[in-house]
Amino acid sequence: MTQAINRKALFTASCFALITTAFSFSISAGTLKQLGLDLGYSAENLGYLNSLWFFGFPIAMIIGGLIYHTIGPKKIMKIAFLTHFIGAGLTLFAIYYVSDLSFALLLVSNLLMGIGCGCTEAACNPMIADMYTGEKMNKMLNRFHMWFPGGIFVGALLSELMSTLGFSWQSQFWLIPIPALIYAYLFNGKTFPKASVEQASSLSANFKAMLSPLFLFIFACMALTAITEFGPQKWTGLIMESSGAKPMLVLALTTGLMAVLRFFGGPVTKALGQTGVLLSGAVISTLGIYLFSIQTGFMVYVAAIFFATGVAFFWPTMIGFIATRVPKSGALGMSIIGGVGMFSTAIFQPIIGVWIDSDIEEKSELGLTGTDLDLAAGQATLSTMTTFPIILIIAFTILFFWQKGKRPPVPTPQH
Repeated sequence: MTQAINRKALFTASCFALITTAFSFSISAGTLKQLGLDLGYSAENLGYLNSLWFFGFPIAMIIGGLIYHTIGPKKIMKIAFLTHFIGAGLTLFAIYYVSDLSFALLLVSNLLMGIGCGCTEAACNPMIADMYTGEKMNKMLNRFHMWFPGGIFVGALLSELMSTLGFSWQSQFWLIPIPALIYAYLFNGKTFPKASVEQASSLSANFKAMLSPLFLFIFACMALTAITEFGPQKWTGLIMESSGAKPMLVLALTTGLMAVLRFFGGPVTKALGQTGVLLSGAVISTLGIYLFSIQTGFMVYVAAIFFATGVAFFWPTMIGFIATRVPKSGALGMSIIGGVGMFSTAIFQPIIGVWIDSDIEEKSELGLTGTDLDLAAGQATLSTMTTFPIILIIAFTILFFWQKGKRPPVPTPQH
């Protein structure tokens, strides 16, 4: 009974850590345009700020995966708390006391916040895999990962509420440290689980497993699933501003639906299988992003429903696929897969910023101005983004037939 209570507390704390990650994502996404206007940054500048968050994430995930069995998840989560808290503090200082140093401070703060978020994934994914096995593990990984979109949903609604009530965009960043304090309190004094035999295998065995064709294939696919999910979301505020829909409500609808879908991720994965979930997600997310690129007004919310349904299961299913199909890759394997997703997203952030700047220039040459210009340029950029899930349709079709009829390895019992 005590062990069950301890496990529940660890899982709840992990969820609050992921909510901290989500708040840092949603608040920065929702205030991105205002930050650029007030501090005089171009879309490319904002892309570099975004990219540091996404660079810090994979760096921490990969290093965390390497040291997970040496220092354990408890110490990794202490690092997460420090970087979350210091990163939030630097952000607040940079935007309240604007100076020539603000851009550099925001680069550092975004990097630190990304490191904190990466530490959360590096510690909590393998810890949950150690606490639960089989279908239960898939179910709990989905429920853990539901709190990323769930946290964005809450953060987006709070952001919209604060804006409606007249709070400054800067004040919204005070929300980020709140869940960080909660997870630090919940983790304090708890007993963390020991790694399973597969998870605790040597680094050489981990690397050997990661050189398998299946792992390398998923490695490449993860780069595309991550940018498919995070590309449109991170730029929601900037792109959707002129669409006739409220950007933060679009973000809230998208992430709220993703959270609900991930809550039921276990039965969905059981019914379709991991490869079926991934393939159907690629098809539906392509449709969602395409609709974003051609619709305005109320139909933007309809597009958000398709997009959310498509990307909802990508992240937890990819992590769960590695945990069940390549178990000897261990905590490092799960961290590497998550890391490449964030690393890919980091690389594409300034590229997406350049696409937006380029599309604005191109559409302005056609005589468009004001909101018409912003809308046309944003939709053109979204149209370009459909390339990512289209490639995934091909890749996941190959994976579906590759893995058809194959049973995952039977896990070694924990001791």
